[in-house]
Amino acid sequence: MLKEFKKFALRGNVMDLAVAVIIGAAFAGLIKSFTDDIISPILGLFGKTDFSNFVLPIMGVEIRYGSFLMAVINFLIMVFVIFMMIEGLNKLASLRKTKKTEEPEVTTKTCPYCCTEIPARAQRCPNCTSDLMTKKG
Repeated sequence: MLKEFKKFALRGNVMDLAVAVIIGAAFAGLIKSFTDDIISPILGLFGKTDFSNFVLPIMGVEIRYGSFLMAVINFLIMVFVIFMMIEGLNKLASLRKTKKTEEPEVTTKTCPYCCTEIPARAQRCPNCTSDLMTKKG
């Protein structure tokens, strides 16, 4: 049973998920700090106060709607940053897909006189014997 657990825990998907959770938690802390330390004071300039300190006392209970407001702003910033990252990655992936590929070499052409298909390098049509080096007038 220990071997099966080790096999499960060290499988690629589980390790990828663990790394994603750790990076996500670090990213959430970074965004929370950005919101609390930069965005909240800037927004507080307009109201001359810090939103995270807004409290509504109701029958001796404090409803901290300012903290909730900052959590909503934190969430919106995180979603926006993730959206921008995904959009950037999608644009990079589409650029790689839309790179100009070499056009296939043309191997045949149509005789302008008899409209038969002939090799592209032909200088004279084998069907009507027209000279293809001179342009049709």
